Amino acid sequence: MTPIEYRDDEVVAAVKTWIDKVIIGLNFCPFAKKEIERNTVRYAIFPASLANDALSLLLDELTLLDKQPDIQTTLLIFPAGFSDFESYLDMLEMANSLLAQGGYSGMYQLASFHPDYCFEGEDYTDPANYTNRSPYPILHILRESSIDAVLKRYPDPHKIPENNIAKARELGTTVLQALVK
Repeated sequence: MTPIEYRDDEVVAAVKTWIDKVIIGLNFCPFAKKEIERNTVRYAIFPASLANDALSLLLDELTLLDKQPDIQTTLLIFPAGFSDFESYLDMLEMANSLLAQGGYSGMYQLASFHPDYCFEGEDYTDPANYTNRSPYPILHILRESSIDAVLKRYPDPHKIPENNIAKARELGTTVLQALVK
């Protein structure tokens, strides 16, 4: 298998554009803009293509976050690995288990994004999948204390996913596909 070639600056630029146009632009995450503006988001590019390597890198990142409380969230970007959605989901499951086994439950949680994201039981072409589609496979590490704090101040936070799905379906696949690329 030929290794995927990429430039770190191009990967970060693509992810930042996606965040700006989709995540903030469509308000899929009403909390993202503040952290982007405060410059508290870390973009970590990981060359891992094997689950064990990705999990080791995840542990390293959790250690870094423990030591640097000024970083609110990290996007672990895998430009050279996990292009197959099923292998990505396997790695995500192992990563969530690692959080629990490593004593990180209640401290951090993972959100997942992938170019081929498809919600279980949904058709691949459903525009709702674009609420979690990204230019590269990404594990998003969130501090639970930060999530708890913003959710207390946000009206009806349980409606965020259903509002996002409705907006995605209203916009349609063609518009969303163009925004993610």
